[in-house]
This record gives sequence, C-alpha cells and structure tokens, in this order.
Amino acid sequence: MSRPCPFRALLPLLFAGPLLAAEPPVDLRCEYLTQPLAVESPAPRLSWRLRDERRGAAQTAWRVIVASSAERAARGEGDLWDSGRVTGNATSQLPVASSALAARTEAHWRVQVWDEHNAVSPWSEPAHFRIGLRQESDWTARWIAPRDDTPLHTRRDTLHLPPARHFRTEFSAPKPILRATLYASALGLYDAHLNGERVGDAYFQPGWSDYRQRAYYRAHDVTALIQPGRNALGFVLAEGWYAGYVGYGLLVGYGPEKSGRNFYGKTPALRAQLELEYTDGTREIIRSGPDWRVTSAGPIREADLIMGETYDARRELTGWDRPGFADRSWEQAIPAEANGPVRAVFFDTRGERAVDLGFQAPPRLQAYAAQPIRVTEELPTRQVTEPKPGVFIFDLGQNFAGLIRLRARGAAGTTVRLRYGEMLHRDGTLMTENLRRARATDTYILRGDAAGETWSPRFTYHGFRYVEVTGLAGPLAPDTITGLVLHNDTPTAGAFACSDPVLTQFARNVQWTQRANFVEVPTDCPQRDERLGWMGDAMAYVRTATYNADVAAFFTKWMDDMLEAQEPYGAFPDYAPYPMSHGSPHGKTFGTAWTDAGVICTWTLWQTYADRRLVERMWPALTRFMDFRRATLSSDGLGTSIGNPWGDWLNVNENTPIEYVDTCYHALDCTLMADMAEALGRPLEAKNYRARFARLQTAFAKAWLNPDATLKVETQSAYVLALQSGLLPENRRAAAAAHLARRIAANDTRMATGFLGTRALLPTLSAHGQHEIAVALFQSRRFPSWGYEVENGATTVWERWDSYTREHGFEGQSGKQNAAMNSFSHYAFGAVMEWAYGTLAGINAAEPGFRRVLIHPRPPASARRAGTPALTWVRAHHDATPGRIATAWRIDGNRFELEVTLPPNTRAEVRLPAADPALVTEGGQPITAVAGLTPLAPAPGEARLEVPAGTYRFISTLPLRNAAP
Repeated sequence: MSRPCPFRALLPLLFAGPLLAAEPPVDLRCEYLTQPLAVESPAPRLSWRLRDERRGAAQTAWRVIVASSAERAARGEGDLWDSGRVTGNATSQLPVASSALAARTEAHWRVQVWDEHNAVSPWSEPAHFRIGLRQESDWTARWIAPRDDTPLHTRRDTLHLPPARHFRTEFSAPKPILRATLYASALGLYDAHLNGERVGDAYFQPGWSDYRQRAYYRAHDVTALIQPGRNALGFVLAEGWYAGYVGYGLLVGYGPEKSGRNFYGKTPALRAQLELEYTDGTREIIRSGPDWRVTSAGPIREADLIMGETYDARRELTGWDRPGFADRSWEQAIPAEANGPVRAVFFDTRGERAVDLGFQAPPRLQAYAAQPIRVTEELPTRQVTEPKPGVFIFDLGQNFAGLIRLRARGAAGTTVRLRYGEMLHRDGTLMTENLRRARATDTYILRGDAAGETWSPRFTYHGFRYVEVTGLAGPLAPDTITGLVLHNDTPTAGAFACSDPVLTQFARNVQWTQRANFVEVPTDCPQRDERLGWMGDAMAYVRTATYNADVAAFFTKWMDDMLEAQEPYGAFPDYAPYPMSHGSPHGKTFGTAWTDAGVICTWTLWQTYADRRLVERMWPALTRFMDFRRATLSSDGLGTSIGNPWGDWLNVNENTPIEYVDTCYHALDCTLMADMAEALGRPLEAKNYRARFARLQTAFAKAWLNPDATLKVETQSAYVLALQSGLLPENRRAAAAAHLARRIAANDTRMATGFLGTRALLPTLSAHGQHEIAVALFQSRRFPSWGYEVENGATTVWERWDSYTREHGFEGQSGKQNAAMNSFSHYAFGAVMEWAYGTLAGINAAEPGFRRVLIHPRPPASARRAGTPALTWVRAHHDATPGRIATAWRIDGNRFELEVTLPPNTRAEVRLPAADPALVTEGGQPITAVAGLTPLAPAPGEARLEVPAGTYRFISTLPLRNAAP
C-alpha cells in the first residue's frame, strides 16, 4: 500500500513564490513591554507569539527587520537592522544586534516566521520602540523646585501634609511637528499637563527608587497635543515616597527627627524636557529651568500616598495648563540646589546619624522598566447604608487597592470627608483599627457647581472595600461613589476554577490580592502604614504571581531596587527599597528566608520567562550574597540566627528554630545557584555550589535527622522545609513525608505552618506520596485554612488565618488577635495557588520559558471528602511566554477526561491517571493511532506520552478510587 504524498511540502517546488503560513506573529513586545518609549538596553530584546491552532505548529526560522520609519518598515526595509533568515524556534528575548540604536532613535519593527513545513508567514503588524536617554549628557534640563525656607517638620503628634505645587511654562511651535516627546523625572510624584490635557493615564510617576542612587524618568509621546503657535506645559508635583510619609516610620519613630517622613529629602524637585522634532528636520528642546513659574496655591491642599488627599475645588486654577494663563502672581522656580542643605538627625535601628535633606541630584536617571500604574477596572457601589445619622457607608463588594470617583452636588464650601476600610464593625460602622497611623482619609471641598461635581484623587491610594462618606445630605445614590482599581498594569496570565466553589472563589481572591499589592513594588498590604516591598512575602509568592499575571517587567524593575538595597557585606535586607532599618536592635537589616529572596526570585523568573539576561545581571550580587551566607555558617556547618527572627512567620503555635530554617534556605540557595550557574556556562561554580549543598546535607543529618527519618524538630514546617530543600537523603524522604502526614492528621487534619511552611506544604506532600492529605487541606473549611477565610466572607487573602470570624470578630478564636496588625489583603498565604496550577491543574514548565511543558494533573483518589463537595473537575490556563497553556479535567465515575491545549512552538510530556495506559484514547482513537503522539514508558497507574502543540482530548479509566475518608 502506497503512502499518501505530502503534497503541502511540495508546494514550494511547484510555485515561484514562497508558501505563506496562515497567520502572522502577534503580541510583539520589546523588553516585555508594548511600544515602549524609553528603552535603555544597547541590545533591546524582542518577543512575539505565534497564532496557529494546527497540531504540531512550530517555528523553524524567523526574520526581524528594524526600520527608522513606519514607511520603511511597511516596505520591508530594515535600515537599522535586518536579521536575515535565522534558523531556530526562539520567539522571546531576541536581541537587536545593531549599532545604530543611539539615544532617541525611533525604531519600527516587524517579524515573519517559517513554520515546520518551511512555509513563511505574512509580515506581522508593525510595532515600535524608542531608545531612551541613556547618558546624563542626553539631559539638558535642570532640576527645579519651589523656593522652600520652611523649617523641617519634626513632630510625631501632628501630621504635616504640604500642598502639591503647580509648575508651568509656555513655548511656541512655529513649524509643523513630526514628533514631540516629553521626558520627565521627579523627586516626588508628578502629573504632566499640556495644552489643557493631562498627559497619559499613569499614576505616581516617575516611581519609587532609592533617590540617592537613582531616579526614574518617563517618556511620553505628546505629538498629538502640540498645537500651532503658543503652547503651555505644566506639572503638578507632590511629595510621594521622596518627602512624604513612608511605611511605619511615623508609628515607630523612624526617619529625620523621628517624624516618619522626608526619608530622602525635604523639598520635591522636577526635571523635564520636551523635545520637538519638526518636519523640516530641525529640533528644539523646552527645558525645565528657573524661567518656569510655580505656585502652591492650587486646589490640592494635602497630598500623601498613605495619609490621603485634600482638594479644595474653590481654589482650582482654571486654565493654568493652557497658553495665555496669567501667572504673574506665581513665584519663579529656582534651581533645586538653591534651597541649600537641610541638616537633621536620622533615627532607625541602625542608630542615630546626621543627614542632609537638601537637594542632591540622583547619580543616575533610569527609564521606568515596568508597566505603568493605572486604573484597570471600575467597581460600582453594591449597597449604601446609614449606620449613624449623616454617616453613609458605601459597599463596593470587593476589597481592592485604588481610589474612588466622587459625584456630589452642594453649596460652595461643603466639605465631604471620605474614609476607607476593609471591614465593618458589627454595628455597620467602619473598621479602621488595622490602619494604624495611616489616616487614609480624603477630603473634597465643593466649589458649588449646580450641575454637580466629579472628583478623584491623584496622589494617594487606599486599600478598602467600604467608603464612609460624611458631609453630604442624604439619601445618597449608589453612583455617589465608584471604585477605581489601581495597580501596575501587569497583563492577566492565568485563571483557575474547580467544582468546589469555595476554592474557585479563593483563586479569585488571590488574584485580587495580587493586584492590590503590585503597586510600584510587591507590597505586603495596601491599607495600613506599611506598603513596603517585603522580600519574604515576595519570595514565598513569586511563583504564584507568575501564574496569575505577566510580572516579568514588574519584577525586573523591582530587582533593581533589590540590588540597590543589598548590604555591602552581601545580605539582602528585609524589603526593597530600604529607606529605614527595622527589626532587632543593633542594625540587623535582614532575616532568614527574607534575605534569600534575591536567589529565589531570580531563579523563579528565569524558570518562568527564560530570562538569562536577568540572571547575568543579578549574578555578581547573588555571588556576594552566597559569600555572606558561607561566612555566617556555624562552626559545625549549619545555619545561624544572626538576623531578624521572622522565621516561619504567623505559624499556628509551632515555632521552628531560626538556625534550622537558615540551614534549609542555605541549602535551597545552593541548588538554585548551581542550576543558574550551569545555564550561564559556569560549570566550576555549579560544581562548588553542589559540593556546598552536600556538606550542608551531611551537617544537617548529623544535627537534626533521627535514624527512623523523623526530625529532632517536630513541627510541620520543619518537615516541609527539609523536604523542599532536598536536605533529607532520598531514601528517607518518603518516610519523612509519611510522618508529616501523620502529624497533620493528628492535628485534626489542620495546618500549623506559617509563611514559609505553607508555601511549600502542599507541593511537598503531593511530591512525596501524600497527595490526598494535600487535597484535604486545600478543601478544608476549618481554621486554619483557605476555605475558612472564604466562608467568613473574604474577597482577598488575609494576613492571619483568623483575621476575622463571624463568631469572634477581629480578635480571633483566641480572643487575643492584634486587630491593628491584621491586614485583609496580604498575598503570602495565597502562595498555595502555585500548587493549584502546577499540581491540581498540572501546568508546569519542563524547561525555562515553557518551550517544553509538563502537563501532569493530579486528581484526588478519593471521590468525596466529609464536609466538602467532590473535586470532580478542574479548569485552568496560563498564558506563558509562547502562548496559552490550558488544561481541563473531569471525573465521571471512573472515567477521566482531560483536555489539553498547547500553544504553537511547544511540546509537552502529558501524564494522566490510567488504570491501563494501553486503553487511553485521544479524540476517540487509541493514542497509538493518533499521528504526532508518542507514547512514553508508563508509570504505575499513569499513562505518559509526548505531545506537540495543539488541542487534545484524552479519556482514560481511573485506577480504583477510594470512598470518602
């Protein structure tokens, strides 16, 4: 019998032109961003995705052209760079090898690819990027500020909330404009305005950094806002992180004169230059300088990220950002350095030290590398109540971070006060105890517009579900308050749902918590006086974060903060940026597991995004950190307790010694460093790290391991960390995991783990033969559990397992809960979704970047569990670097159905439960009869096969299922 002719493969021989594949590449990005306007890298990296639903679809070659104009790109002319046809399947982080990318270069690029049949795609739609201002010499604008001879605020009992300043200048554009780009930086926060329009939709620009080392700048394409003749450029400048209240500084008396503010400086400053390119080829630059005008007499009377904003609409400066505005009463701006030095004494746990809070130009200006902070969703009011006369509570139905839009009508001078909270007391009033010293109050003073007034703050944000409104006569309509969800606009990349509605709700809660805390840095919580980039929280959660959203650019930005904060002796501090030392006295700035975030986050981002350049950039710092770790080993080769004793934070009455935790994390670091060293082509370093791990393993066994595979530290987290780190010899791991399961069962099948143990608890159980108890813990509704929160009304993840109960309120079951240290939006315990995506749904990277995928769903062996619904289906997807990976499985009796979708250019090993692997079918046919599928050697109770890109529907017969436990 003759074989069918592969007619498609012959087509290129039959026609003069190349065969076209169906779809051009999509989702073109540069350095993880869409159309970035300020790229700093001398070799920007380009990425794209393939859109092709055919089974086995793959890229075998690619070509990129980079052109100096959209017209040349449209013609296929790569005058800046033409890669030519490059054989390979890479679609991500491909560097532009061009020496023509000078500062300000506008680059338009397109890509085409060849598929597995050598058919070439059409050119993609064009994308573009611009090269930023890489050198200080690219800046000609000056740093300017208002004249400020006020004394430094030194009182802790009185808030100091200066008004925002307005800056303006006018200029002429006498010729037709080809392109106009505004570059702006600030020590503080700015909003830019041009000819009566706010520039862009971003908040809190340019961003938070250690201003003594570096400041961010942003680039804005304002071509469409330039008008012929006279133009007006303006800025509103607020204190932000630079001079405002930061973290718990006020609460504990940190900062200059213990005031909790002015951590970096006293007076905000602005630097901006508007570059005009005319159609005749000439250029002009409008620069910030002492010819600009400034006033503090505008409507924003108070503006603080934590404390809130006060806006007096009667003081609005109508037309201030338009040409012709009379600004004669405004002051003249001055060079920022002209305000002179400001001497103060700085207080924190490092001790007292003299500082100068006068202007100091940041040594470096850096383009902001993450997606901007913007409003991504609006939430309508669900219910309005009036627990006290004249006090109205607006319930937005969801705890989140962001702002409100107020609609109000009233007489001029009417003062509307807005307070924010995550929860209500039993009497329906606002719960604010957990805000601590964060005032979290906005005030709007009406101008008296008969048609009504609409307002939203610009330089503050809050964590809340409920808004208390006073000052307006009732009744108030629901549209008086609308919630505005605010965070770095990281693209959503995952979703999880299952037959247990409580767990489906919890998965949504985790995503809401991530959004609420990914505001500039991965914060611990958005509501109270903290909002710091805590390293331990981020370390525990980073893998879940990557499942939920594309956080590559966001974490890349934060890693710069981490590098700046690293101690000279190598330790990474507890949070980054690091404006103040906190914790134990005598200047301890780091804690075990928190300090290890540098290694763990770098490794996780490399695994998720295959970002080798990030690993290379972090490597010197990680090496210094590992040198510090080696230097702090005890004389018997074990970990030590020399930093802040955070440990297994918020465990449930099972404390694990810091020395033990330190040993486990040191060992884990060694393994991850060895992996990264091998990827970087550093085999000797990899060998040395693996040898160090072996020494730690030997020392650990001698100190902590009993002959029967039990441990001398009898806590759940002790077993979890020993198994997670690999410190237990392989022949002891199953027995140790079984003992861990018995401990959990003896604890009435309840967890006792804190931040560190909980992150690894379920993955460790499932990986070592205890999957059933892992599922039982995930589905539990009893304290402490994730379901317990949901059944008690949570819409986000709580900081503490019993942050609130209907029976016991905010003081927990013990009656001794600390309501002030009780966040209802804290993602650390949401780290369990790493297990939900990777183990229950079975979506895993088999190599960095998901080019090879492991699909290994793990349904429970038990049909039903007491008190919870049967887990009969799970559905999840993850938008990985190559595209969407999706799984959906369902159980019907002993029938197991699995649908798998793999994006083009990937392959996967699929493992699915099967009583008889030979009877597994795909699309109704035996897998041996389906083209492209390659059966692999099965494991007991499991079929395994190699699968190319495409969508597949497998059916198997489950091994014998257990009755309900």
